[in-house]
Amino acid sequence: MISLNLCRETIFRSNLLWWAAAFLFITSCKPDQPKEELGSAKDSLLIKPPEPPKETFYGIEVDSLNVVQRKIRWGQNLADILLPYQVEYATINSLVSEAKEVYDVRKLVAGKDYFLLVTQDSIPKAEYFVHEPNSYEYVVYGLGDSVYAQRQEKQIRLVEKTISGIIQSTMYETMMEQGASPELVDQLVDVFAWQVDFFRIQRGDKFKVIYEEEQVDGEAVGISKIKGAYFDHFDREYYAVHYNQGGGVDFFDEEGNSLRKAFLRAPLNFTRISSRYSGRRYHPVLKRFKAHLGTDYAAPTGTPIRTVGDGVVLEATYHKGNGNYVKIKHNSTYTTQYLHMSKIASGIRKGTRVAQGQTIGYVGSTGLATGPHLCFRFWKNGVQVDALRVDIPPSEPISEKHEPTFLYVRDKIIAQLKEISYPGASSDPQLLASTGPLAGE
Repeated sequence: MISLNLCRETIFRSNLLWWAAAFLFITSCKPDQPKEELGSAKDSLLIKPPEPPKETFYGIEVDSLNVVQRKIRWGQNLADILLPYQVEYATINSLVSEAKEVYDVRKLVAGKDYFLLVTQDSIPKAEYFVHEPNSYEYVVYGLGDSVYAQRQEKQIRLVEKTISGIIQSTMYETMMEQGASPELVDQLVDVFAWQVDFFRIQRGDKFKVIYEEEQVDGEAVGISKIKGAYFDHFDREYYAVHYNQGGGVDFFDEEGNSLRKAFLRAPLNFTRISSRYSGRRYHPVLKRFKAHLGTDYAAPTGTPIRTVGDGVVLEATYHKGNGNYVKIKHNSTYTTQYLHMSKIASGIRKGTRVAQGQTIGYVGSTGLATGPHLCFRFWKNGVQVDALRVDIPPSEPISEKHEPTFLYVRDKIIAQLKEISYPGASSDPQLLASTGPLAGE
């Protein structure tokens, strides 16, 4: 009996060994799987799917908030805006105090957009208040556990653009028809102020401009600079090349001579002359003939008046004939005066030092004036002279140090200007042939 059991156990072990050997043989005959495939398969099980991007508004996550957009109404203050959205007076007062150094919320401008980021509750509560004081900035006011105000600059994109035209009506109208902004018109007039008489523009005058436009959120918000310009006036060609040789931005002609003078051509941006310097003019208020020792510029009330040069304010006061006026001494040779202002600019008083182009007041009709205009007076060596005829010294030309770089920039700009075509010039041959003075200019 024992021997029979021993025999069965021996057979069982023999069969078990045979099957184990067969299994090892079969598995050893299967082709090997590449280790990298096994590894990548294993790794793929460990990679987490990417999280969807969180929605933001002015840098604030708004997945759990609603955005309310409104316009500031006339006379509306911050409390009027926030109280309906569960913000308490104590929080509003704290915000006004915290925000004072960032942006004074008491200066909210009617008509401007504002945004409230509110909870999604049945009775929404404001968590943030966002306001844009201008096109370049925005202010975020936190209304939660910590009250704060942060002023942020928007990203400004500079886009190079070109514009050209052949004048058939007025300079302003022609440029606006080609899509220019009033700011670009003013800048171009300033560039050629001493080369081109913009009060005698004639039909057929031509211009080309290369400029940089400032864009925020895809919208044009301003002009960064004019890089180069061309003007054909009375069949005489003028080029302007933007270049800074260390003393500030200036414009130069092809020879490297500065187009600017020590003074601006006019104390107002592009406007019209209503009365010129004269030894005998009929005064519209006094009803008699007398000398008019100034140049009158007609402009709407409130138009900014700028000083034509650096200097020190001698007088900033009121006179029954001059109205509100400012007088500026530029140096030992030149003095200028600006009359009939609606008001003198803040901070302008006797002894104040002013810079060329700085606003010193605003057009009005105070004193002996029948309508809004600026009377501009000019003294040379203590004698009143015609501001439109005085010989003003030019600014510095390109220095030898900067000449090689300037020549490179000049060639590039002039070549680019020559490639710009005029709109409609090829289809209307009479457009180029039609010349002559424009009525009213």
